[in-house]
Amino acid sequence: MRPILSIILLGFVFSCKEAPKKDTAETVQDIEAIARKIHEEVITLDTHADINVKNFTDTLNYTQKLDTQVDLPKMTAGGLDVAWFIVYTGQDTLTVEGYAKAKENAMSKFKAIHQLCEEFAPSKIGLATNSEEVRTLIAEGKKVAMIGVENAYPIGEDLSEFETYYNLGARYISLSHNGHSQFCDSNTGEEDNVWLYNGLSDLGKEAVKEMNRLGIMIDVSHPSKESMKQMIALSKAPIIASHSSARALCNHSRNLDDEQLELMKQNGGVVQTVAFSSYLNTEKHEALAEYMKGIYSEVADSLGLKWYDRSQFKNLTDTERTTFFSNYRNIMALGKEKAAKRTDVPPAVNVSDFVDHIDYLVKKMGIDHVGISSDFDGGGGIEGWSDASETFNVTLELVKRGYTKKQIAQLWGENLLRVLDEVQAIAKEMKQNS
Repeated sequence: MRPILSIILLGFVFSCKEAPKKDTAETVQDIEAIARKIHEEVITLDTHADINVKNFTDTLNYTQKLDTQVDLPKMTAGGLDVAWFIVYTGQDTLTVEGYAKAKENAMSKFKAIHQLCEEFAPSKIGLATNSEEVRTLIAEGKKVAMIGVENAYPIGEDLSEFETYYNLGARYISLSHNGHSQFCDSNTGEEDNVWLYNGLSDLGKEAVKEMNRLGIMIDVSHPSKESMKQMIALSKAPIIASHSSARALCNHSRNLDDEQLELMKQNGGVVQTVAFSSYLNTEKHEALAEYMKGIYSEVADSLGLKWYDRSQFKNLTDTERTTFFSNYRNIMALGKEKAAKRTDVPPAVNVSDFVDHIDYLVKKMGIDHVGISSDFDGGGGIEGWSDASETFNVTLELVKRGYTKKQIAQLWGENLLRVLDEVQAIAKEMKQNS
């Protein structure tokens, strides 16, 4: 399509937002064609995709179409160029034993990501540690893996481990997860108003400096608000929220309120809006979840199994947990098939709800400070973007709402890569001046 014709079509499409709705099949096709072209030409980058090391072996890995939300076939089908694979470790006791166990888990995930890129599929996907490598790999026709660390807990109290993580490819790290770490308080402290440090610990303050020195982006999606404010005050570089949405639209402690959004804007950072249903619209999420709980329980019961809520997981025995998760996806699939035949199913949180948050963040912070994330395979996924194969639907919704190609490029990856560039440039300057 010639540029002039594209502009005419875009002008027509967006002006329709103000006119009575008279969408013809032809107009819908034009909008989709424009969106397809944009989607193919911009870098699409998702900053949060969890992994399970069981899916990173020589016989079972992401070159195959798995029952995961992300794998290479799904990334190809949906036009997702870059996935930040997550080295995640849950919170445990602040002890030497706890750190050692967590470190083993973290190292296994680093190893898994490297094996995918270096042994199992080097012709299909490469590991990038900066924006230049991202662009080079995409130009070569490859998918791109990047590494984020969700919880610095496995690092223990040895700050030199941050450099170990950096050398393994980590380019963002969160100093806590669901629970207070040795570095800072978590957002979960809001539940009982119990805090360890009222923000950062002394070790956490040193960690901020060390991440600045190395060129690792600081992620504030899980730390408490006070922790986040102190990180911004200390950091010489922009920070990110790798998977958070707008608290004004959904009052969840994992989201950022307007004061935090203003601080992120002033800091030059970026908020990666997350497609996690309970962080987008709690009411819709809970209504559907309660309905589906009954469906899943019926299916599980018919198979002689038990169905548990997420809140019950921590109280399960190892045997119960193993049995549950080995049957989880099958029960989910059967449950969704059963629900599809019913007419009383509550509406699901969808791509429109997701882009409502993008709209809000852009209005509050400006287009330069907003990005996109899924939290796939970690609880994320919404109607219309339930896995990586449906990634195009996000771009389509953005086009329908009047975002330009440049703006969509910013949202899908350029803003995040800009922050990464700035963080690495500041690190380089700090090393030169030291």
